[in-house]
This record gives sequence, structure tokens and C-alpha cells, in this order.
Amino acid sequence: MTPAPALCLTVAGSDSGGGAGIQADLKTMLALGVHGMSVLTAVTAQNSLGVHGAWELPAEAVTAQYRAVADDIGVDAVKTGMLSSAALVETVAGLLAGTPAPAVVDPVGVSKHGDALLAASALDAVRKELLPRATVATPNLDEVEWLTGVRVATEDAMRRAADAVLGYGPRWVLVKGGHLGAGHEAVDLLTDGAEQLWLRAPRHDNRHTHGTGCTLASAIAAGLAKGLAVPAAVTAAKEYVTGAIAAGFRLGDGIGPVDHAWQWRGRA
Repeated sequence: MTPAPALCLTVAGSDSGGGAGIQADLKTMLALGVHGMSVLTAVTAQNSLGVHGAWELPAEAVTAQYRAVADDIGVDAVKTGMLSSAALVETVAGLLAGTPAPAVVDPVGVSKHGDALLAASALDAVRKELLPRATVATPNLDEVEWLTGVRVATEDAMRRAADAVLGYGPRWVLVKGGHLGAGHEAVDLLTDGAEQLWLRAPRHDNRHTHGTGCTLASAIAAGLAKGLAVPAAVTAAKEYVTGAIAAGFRLGDGIGPVDHAWQWRGRA
């Protein structure tokens, strides 16, 4: 009998266009060799042009999905994404508190198209309830500003932003600097307050980047599920998502997704 691979659970919303959310998470986990499992928090009507509707699931449905997976199958790492209300943030934070596995928290606030995915009233719950449960938090620059008030326009400011996020309790924070938009490199900063790791990769001239944040956070969770230390998991995830961005493809009339299967296509 073949032994089961590492077990990775995503707690996030559905993207009907398949580029982000639960769909991106599960594709990433498959590509990186872990068994992906899911807890659906919301359903969106979404395509390459934007989010056309969103319907949040009740907290009891989220809890039932989580418990069904964790109590029977087990979990080696958890990734959280779209949690659109304070009630869902508090519910998921409570579930993470009882789960002895690393957690990657992607504090999703706005979609690639600029559609709000997090109620303003939920921000305080993210700060006080969810971030303290995170092994790694993965905010982009817009999310850093919402959470901390720190506006980032330079790499030096990324250090201050990381310290501000760490003040809410995650063990590590990965500040994603892709939105700096300057130079030929996409620069991220990983730190736990003592150790700093700057991750640099070529900036690809490709507008089809839908699902980048979901993909990166899921790739980190996959690495943690396989037993990698945080710096190694984040470094491997950065390499994977950089390749996925380079291979991003047009889909529909708007912003297409990154290519989660880019490694497989390269071997074909």
C-alpha cells in the first residue's frame, strides 16, 4: 500500500473561474505533492473580469467541514484565505487554536480586480484573533497598510511594516513587495523579528497573475506540511510561484491566472 502524502488543508472561498481561492490552493498542493483538503468559506461568481457576486457560508458549515477533515484524516498544515466577516474570522481562529499544525494566514482583503473580499468590520478580528494563530502571515503591501496603517513605498519601509505585523502575534511574516512595481525584481521580506530573509526574483512582464497570493500561501503550507522549516518552505514557494507567474496565460477577456502546472508542462 502506498503511504499517504503530507496532508494540507485550505480554508478559503471558491473562485468559479478557477484562478484563485480554493481552486488555486488545491492545484498548488497537487503540483507540490501533498494531499489537498478544503473547507469552503464562501462561494463567488467570478471570472477574468472580476467578482460578480459572493455568498458567505454560515459559521456552523465552516466548523462542520473543518472538524470532519481534522478529526478523521488529520492535518499537517493549514492555509487560510478569504474570510469575509468577523464571525468567520473568529470561527476559523478558534479552529486553528485547537489544531497542532502550522498555519499560513493570507489576510485576503481585495481581489486582483479590486473587489472587496473582507468586511471592514472584520479587520479587528484579523488583528486580534487570526494573526496570533499564524505560523506565517503573508500580507501584500495593501493588506499591510489596512492592518497596520504603515504605507510601504520602499524596501526600507518593508522592514517597518513587517515589525508592525509581527506586533499582532504571528511567528513569521512574509511581506510581499510585488506591488512596489519598481525595478526588475519582485522583492519579498521574510522575518520573525530576529532573522531576516530577502527573497528576490525576476519581475515578469505578464499581466495574467490572478491567484498569485493564494498560490504562494498554499505553496508555503505545502512545504510546512512536508516538514520544511519556515525559511526553506518560503524559499521553495517563491521559486514555484515565480515560475507560475512567468507561465501565466490569458483566460477570458480580463486577467488570466498563473499556471499552477508550469513544472509539468516544462517536462512534457
